[in-house]
Amino acid sequence: MRGRSVSPVFVGREEELAALSESFGEAKKGFVTAVLLGGEAGVGKTRLVQRFADQRAADGAHVLFGGCVELSTEGLAYAPFTAALRQLVREQGPAAVTGLLPDGAERDLARLLPEFGEPNGDGETDTGRARLFEQFLTLLERLADSRPTILVIEDIHWADRSSRDLIAFLSRNLHAPQVMMVMTYRSDDLHRQHPLRPVLAELGRVNGVHRLDLPRLSRDEVAQQMTAILGKASEYGAVDQVYERSEGIPLFVEALLECGVDCTFPESMQDLILGTVERLPEETQRVLRVAAAGGNRVGHALLAAVSGLSDVELESALRPAIARNVLQIADNRAYVFRHSLIREAVHDELLPGEHQRLHARFAEEISKDRGLVPPGRAAVELAHHWYGARDDRWALISAWEAAQKSFKAYAYTEAVQLLERVLMLWVRVPDAAGLIGADHTAVLERASEAANAGGDVDRGLKFVKAALAQLDEAEEPERVAQLIKRKAAFRNSKNQTGVIDDLRHALQLVSEDSPDRAEVVMTLSRHLMLRGQIEEAGGLIAEGLRLARQYGDRCLEGDLLMNQALGHSLNGETEKTIALNEQAARIGREERSPRLITRALGNNIDALLDMGREDEALRLAEDGYGIAKQYGRLRGSGLFIANNWAESLEVLGRWDEAIEIVESALSHGPVLRHRLALLRVHADIAMARGELQLVEALLAEIGVFKDHQEEFVQDLVNNARLRIGWRLATGEPAAALDEAERVLARFRQPSKAMLGWRLLALLRVVCDAAQDAEPARTGAVRRHAAEVAAELTVIGPVVEAYRLSYSGDFDAAAAAWERLRRPHNRAKALLRAAGHAAAGGDREGAATRLKAALPLAQALRAAPLVADIEALSRRVGGLQPGQEPSELLTPRELEVLRLVTQGRTNRDIAAELFISAKTVSVHVSNILAKLGVTTRGEAAAAAHRLSLLSS
Repeated sequence: MRGRSVSPVFVGREEELAALSESFGEAKKGFVTAVLLGGEAGVGKTRLVQRFADQRAADGAHVLFGGCVELSTEGLAYAPFTAALRQLVREQGPAAVTGLLPDGAERDLARLLPEFGEPNGDGETDTGRARLFEQFLTLLERLADSRPTILVIEDIHWADRSSRDLIAFLSRNLHAPQVMMVMTYRSDDLHRQHPLRPVLAELGRVNGVHRLDLPRLSRDEVAQQMTAILGKASEYGAVDQVYERSEGIPLFVEALLECGVDCTFPESMQDLILGTVERLPEETQRVLRVAAAGGNRVGHALLAAVSGLSDVELESALRPAIARNVLQIADNRAYVFRHSLIREAVHDELLPGEHQRLHARFAEEISKDRGLVPPGRAAVELAHHWYGARDDRWALISAWEAAQKSFKAYAYTEAVQLLERVLMLWVRVPDAAGLIGADHTAVLERASEAANAGGDVDRGLKFVKAALAQLDEAEEPERVAQLIKRKAAFRNSKNQTGVIDDLRHALQLVSEDSPDRAEVVMTLSRHLMLRGQIEEAGGLIAEGLRLARQYGDRCLEGDLLMNQALGHSLNGETEKTIALNEQAARIGREERSPRLITRALGNNIDALLDMGREDEALRLAEDGYGIAKQYGRLRGSGLFIANNWAESLEVLGRWDEAIEIVESALSHGPVLRHRLALLRVHADIAMARGELQLVEALLAEIGVFKDHQEEFVQDLVNNARLRIGWRLATGEPAAALDEAERVLARFRQPSKAMLGWRLLALLRVVCDAAQDAEPARTGAVRRHAAEVAAELTVIGPVVEAYRLSYSGDFDAAAAAWERLRRPHNRAKALLRAAGHAAAGGDREGAATRLKAALPLAQALRAAPLVADIEALSRRVGGLQPGQEPSELLTPRELEVLRLVTQGRTNRDIAAELFISAKTVSVHVSNILAKLGVTTRGEAAAAAHRLSLLSS
């Protein structure tokens, strides 16, 4: 070799380095969360990221590194995050890291690193993973409080499913200033079925995530690289030759210079890379083959044990590889291949028998001494190597053990893959059940549990059905009952019918006086409540409470109390609802059950809303959301709370804030039921604003026009309300009347009082709109609605306001909505009252009501309502000229308008005023509406014409 094989000078990449630096500058302001750096293998992604990291570290930034390895796909979950966490602990110590986290959070991180003590043993596997995600997010945010922080994750094309999910979660939610992730991936490895492709597509739609593609080097840059490696400028022809052969890929430039410019051109780039290895001593090549079987990184002690060499012999064998930069020395006495392509090329050269023998040797040595691999990795390493050794017996045993470890690390997707390997190997291994201490059905049960916790509903349902097919309910009724209960949960997640039938079947199988019965009773009673079957549910709850108290299961008692509270809520008895939820929350705090605490908080927000106590509901929503995030329950109870938070803002007329909450919650990937509830809030606001194209898309996603029977009372009523609203908005009163008839035919009693009265108030609007065209049908609907009204309770100010609207006392309704501070409902009631006044000849009274209604509707940007008010006002001649535009614009809107007139973009304005681009967009929309214009140019013209910015 005639010089260095790696350039000591950083060549080219000025544009890409500047882009990374610019993104980091934006991240410091909280505008950028992540950069995805893609490029071909060997194109220099690592070198670029290292250069960027070195520069930022010199400026005082804290840079954490993590990398994915090929083994990740076999269950080595959270590998890059574990590596970054290990670096942080090495730098600061476990105590300092623990100090950055909420109390007890280190027990979640203990699942990744043993330095944090004993893992959390709360048994809440369905939320432990979400809690781990929240703790990592909190850790990065707290680190960024003291100085800029960068998390570098390399080779995410090898990331395991859990790491991919955590990457997506952080990219969506890491909005704190001074923190950014940089992630690299091989763009040429992403075939159509590659699991990273949908993740990249999803992240491409996330605000604050930038994509950066790293191109090949130009001819001039190759010349610079050659000069740096060789120590002198190369001849023109030599540069041409290397550039053409390497095609501008830096790694191949190095390999060509290593073998000499005039060497015979290899048949493939793999041969070119191997050329460097083949010029090493034979013993060095042998040890490199051993190391390649161990992965991209292998410890000195493990490599010595597998190769059979002493420390001195191993060092002598590796010295030439290190000198030629094939291997590099890493921390903790480990060796790493300079580039994964080199390891892949060496590994691919292994003969089949050699491949199996080497993997067997690694498995044997790790089995003797698990300290030869980093803490927490032994089980997965053994599963990988025994499987690679084609030793079915030990592959099965090790896969089962690794699956249990994956459970403890909340790596449920990896656990499913390992358990599927156990199931695949089962028929090949005699006495498999004896070797792992579990029968085939138990493996299926465990796989269904992992799929349930990981959100893989379809796969989980498959495992449950397979397990049920192997069991006889007469011999093992309790075991069958638990599986049926899980099958019901999967069906419910898919919005399928048959959930109640499944749960009734499970109830028949469990013993009359047993904890199992109490659990089934709890689940069945909740589903019955949600379907309006309150009396039957109440009887089951009483039985369940007796059993829970008899067996001392306080968490189950809390769940049953909340089911009981749900019944009171459906009956409109909100004071009792709140008291029972608070009792359940107390049990949750005493039993240290975050699930109970957050569920009770979410339920009470809903109850406070029904009582018209919106301020309390808002405070509880904000507090509850923070508590859910702290407990790692953001994607469960947290998003339920977020929905109630958005509903609180929506009824108060704070629609833009409500939409922000909805969009933020949707970005967390909520379960289907929470997602549909959030979309309904957005649809209500879009409907009120006349955004019909958006409404149509939202209703399609919710599925309100699908031909299916809603099982839950809330779904039945809310979907019917949206269908009716859509028909009225599109000018189809007869079709709205059709919907009214259908929902009344299916209306189940007793229903939630507020939902019932709200629907009845809307049905009056439908009947009034269709009266002239369909007098007979509207009369029948009115009579049927009256029958429903006679059965509904009237408890609380919100229910009373809807009742007044239904009964036609619109002035009283407007006054009630004013007391409740619900501007949209008040404006609608004032419009209806004005219509009645005008019909009775009271034009002045109508005008007075319309004057009060118009600014409410304008402030909300409720265009259809504004149009209706203005249309009636023209008929009665009651409205005076509107306010001057300068009186309508707030000081902040004037600031935004001033920058708009300068041609500034939303992003520029956000940076200038230190607000988010989304907030700027809201201000611009308000300005356009208030000035009565549709474009930014028209707004600028209006500003000059009206001298709004003369000051």
